Amino acid sequence: MKSILPTKEESDEKLLSRRSFFSFAGKMSLAAGVTAVTAGCDGNISGGTGWVPEQYNAKGTFPVQVRGRIPIDPNNVAICRDDKKCILCGQCVEVCEKVQTVMGNYDLPLIDSVPCIDCGQCTLWCPTGAITEVDDTDKVIRALLDPTLHVVVQTAPATRVALGEEFGMQPGKDIELLQVAALRKLGFDKVFDTNFSADLTIMEEATELLQRIQNNGVLPQFTSCSPGWVKFCEMFYPELIPNLSSAKSPMTMLGTMIKTYYAKEQNIDPTKIVSVAIMPCTAKKSEAARPEMNGASVLWEKPDLRDVDIVLTTRELARLIKSHNIDLTSLQPANYDRLMSEYSGAGAIFGVTGGVMEAAVRTSYYFITGERPPEPLFNLQPVRGLEGIKEAALDIPGVGEIRVAVCSGMGNARPVLEAIQKGEKQWHFVEFMGCPGGCIAGGGQPRSALPPSDEIRALRMKALYSKDERATIRLSYENSEIQSIYKQFLGEPCGERAHQLLHTHYQDRSIHFNKKKA
Repeated sequence: MKSILPTKEESDEKLLSRRSFFSFAGKMSLAAGVTAVTAGCDGNISGGTGWVPEQYNAKGTFPVQVRGRIPIDPNNVAICRDDKKCILCGQCVEVCEKVQTVMGNYDLPLIDSVPCIDCGQCTLWCPTGAITEVDDTDKVIRALLDPTLHVVVQTAPATRVALGEEFGMQPGKDIELLQVAALRKLGFDKVFDTNFSADLTIMEEATELLQRIQNNGVLPQFTSCSPGWVKFCEMFYPELIPNLSSAKSPMTMLGTMIKTYYAKEQNIDPTKIVSVAIMPCTAKKSEAARPEMNGASVLWEKPDLRDVDIVLTTRELARLIKSHNIDLTSLQPANYDRLMSEYSGAGAIFGVTGGVMEAAVRTSYYFITGERPPEPLFNLQPVRGLEGIKEAALDIPGVGEIRVAVCSGMGNARPVLEAIQKGEKQWHFVEFMGCPGGCIAGGGQPRSALPPSDEIRALRMKALYSKDERATIRLSYENSEIQSIYKQFLGEPCGERAHQLLHTHYQDRSIHFNKKKA
């Protein structure tokens, strides 16, 4: 009897048929839906009159041909590639080399790893979806089905203004309370807000900045919230590691507090807590896996405890919701759980480029002067917007002029870092975000424009600034839950326990590859 299974030759033919089909469809313009991602195969400048690759929102100029692809380490915990979907279009090369300046900035041979900052921008530029985040939804499902586990989830600022796009809503629509409702429907035991720990981060970073200024410490201080940026600094500018704030990111701070403060308050065995984070960023997966992200293990003396156990991107959450046949649009809005969910407007704007800086400036002003910040600091226009590099200077009584800078996208980081190294710029504080536009355009966000567009970024950005403007409190230090956690558990900002649980250290990663010679 003839086997119904395909022969090896037939299987190989099917594996090759995807590229053959794309090439044929591109030449024949068979369907608008196909040519939208393949136009240009007829030999014209990339894209012809259909979809075109973009860099900085301008038409690409590279000729259409097989251009290769970025290398991805098979052990990468953040991103992966399905080789059967890859059409070798070179879009991943374009963004990695021209926008993020990782590829092309190291020499072969490699030493022991493939240079990658895990930012996931390549997942947003890949036209066939060949490159994606590493899917961890099954881990979450297994945890939720285990009755012996207490599964807690947190949601980042930028996810709430992007998740709706996966369900047909307009870009930038704020669905914060629907997102919470969906997470409760999925079966999470508690839902906390990372905006709370954004305020916590500001308390630590602003205190650290003040200490550096007053004690002639290393300046400028660099923000440390973006794991893609942190890894970029460790890889290409390790000599500037002392400039990095030792404060953990909001995600890992809240993860630590869930397994320490929350566990103590609720009398829950921390080894039974599974801490899940919903993030706009693929690099958060690799951040959670860093060995030093184990603050709770220090308090409980249990070395296997992690700050965060599982990270899902916004896209993964959307798939999880859909796989459970949950109609997001029909849910009744639900609120976050108390204890660690109150947030200020300053916490809300962490998701945009310039937001961390503006939030930190507000609280730093208060820490230095003891007075409420003046109104201009609640709308710090010089650091707002989508420009890749921004600067501002402000006078603060008691210390004089404070100079700050904001940078998003690692291609923009290089000239900023080199200006610092050469002594050409004398900033006090510099905010870096790994992805252009900040977390709102992180590598785990919905692919609502291919490649990402400033129009989508601007709509998401507007939504977060609107939350700040409408907020009852707009200063991190006025957050009552923040005040409680310091009074009842942490002590003083940057104090002994706070430093033990909320701060970290970094490593020189340049030793793992050959940096490109000048």
